[in-house]
Amino acid sequence: MLSLDFLDDVRRMNKRQLYYQVLNFGMIVSSALMIWKGLMVITGSESPIVVVLSGSMEPAFHRGDLLFLTNRVEDPIRVGEIVVFRIEGREIPIVHRVLKIHEKQNGHIKFLTKGDNNAVDDRGLYKQGQHWLEKKDVVGRARGFVPYIGIVTILMNDYPKFKPYTICVSWWLWTQVPLSDCKFLQCRSPVLQTLRSVFPVASGSIYQLFPIITHWNQKQ
Repeated sequence: MLSLDFLDDVRRMNKRQLYYQVLNFGMIVSSALMIWKGLMVITGSESPIVVVLSGSMEPAFHRGDLLFLTNRVEDPIRVGEIVVFRIEGREIPIVHRVLKIHEKQNGHIKFLTKGDNNAVDDRGLYKQGQHWLEKKDVVGRARGFVPYIGIVTILMNDYPKFKPYTICVSWWLWTQVPLSDCKFLQCRSPVLQTLRSVFPVASGSIYQLFPIITHWNQKQ
């Protein structure tokens, strides 16, 4: 069992080794949070990374896909674009495609969304009396994705008891698995590849703690 191996490793450590590991883990957490805040500034999005939690956008995106977002003010909303938006009264943002745009004479733009896998548009999801979304509702626009890597976040949402095991797995990955051995991430995530070359510790932090950070972010 992974959790038992983790506890055995902790027992075998002397106090100095344990303090060293705790300090290193604290550095990883702080590095990951700093990178997260930096991504927020660079992308202009309050949630630069989100996990797809439903199948409403299949076949474009599936449950567990990790999306990379930007939300620059100067970028106009376009028909066919995939946006992540919040609805008043709902905690978790929604990932759907822009179906229609309604532009007023003063240049103010409203738009309607729909999931690719849904039969009807999203007006049934909006708050009562709301027929269109506005730019202030947008969290970000999808610019890239990594398939299925966010499945752990879904497990944490669906099964809260899974969270402690996720922390143990994250610790184990940090202490036992070098980031250089993770061929999947090296091949499929150019964002992490770039971060790794500039901030090797921080890029590892995002990889190892991403399930915890994205789960916290989905609840904001």
